Amino acid sequence: MRSLTGAWITLLMLAVPAAASDLEKEQRWREQVEDSIMDGEAVDLVVEGREIFAIYTEAEDGSDKGMIVVHGTGIHPNWQQVVQPIRVEMAAQGWNTLSIQMPILHNEAQYEEYVALYPEVPPRLRAAETFLKDRGIQTLLIAAHSQGATMSSYYLSRYPSDVKGLVAIGMGATQKDSHINSAKSLKKITIPVLDLYGDSDLPGVLDTADARTESSAHNADYAQQVIRGANHFFDGMDDELVSAVAEWAQQF
Repeated sequence: MRSLTGAWITLLMLAVPAAASDLEKEQRWREQVEDSIMDGEAVDLVVEGREIFAIYTEAEDGSDKGMIVVHGTGIHPNWQQVVQPIRVEMAAQGWNTLSIQMPILHNEAQYEEYVALYPEVPPRLRAAETFLKDRGIQTLLIAAHSQGATMSSYYLSRYPSDVKGLVAIGMGATQKDSHINSAKSLKKITIPVLDLYGDSDLPGVLDTADARTESSAHNADYAQQVIRGANHFFDGMDDELVSAVAEWAQQF
């Protein structure tokens, strides 16, 4: 009887994931953000039977270009630093933008705790691609910040995708787990990449710049750009940030 009970406990432990996105926190973010959206509209992405919050901002000129905007650690699709400026201003530049809620953990979570959430990344990004393609979008890019850039590089290096280019903003490569390390992921990415950061960015971004360049030696369409005076969140430098992204995106 004891062995049978132990077997059931083991099965239950195997059936329950070690970590999963904090869905209650995701819902709290949505409740705080949704009514304050001035540009764009709240939409739901269906991901494995669950509705995931996103913000769709349609380009004014009927463009068939789309940009998936991916936020950083623990925040939401309308974060005022980096995320909101890109999702709003790139729509004005002719890109239909879709800013999506990525997997998040509680506020006190350590960076490495997010490793367990990475299996949840591909379904969300695939759903974002599908959403835009269903609206006639022909050209897809991803613009991602901080850990969102790491998540995006993880996705693009391992899964089939129709994304044509990646803007990785403030992307470090300090991850201890090699399967999510950005530099390791870049070795497998062949689409155009803009590795964009500020000269006052976080140490983990600045100290791994050479490693990211070396990992992209095979990719003739990889470019690294440093914005003078910018920190990790491009505080006070939204115009410079959007200008760099828009200029690079003109090639598509």
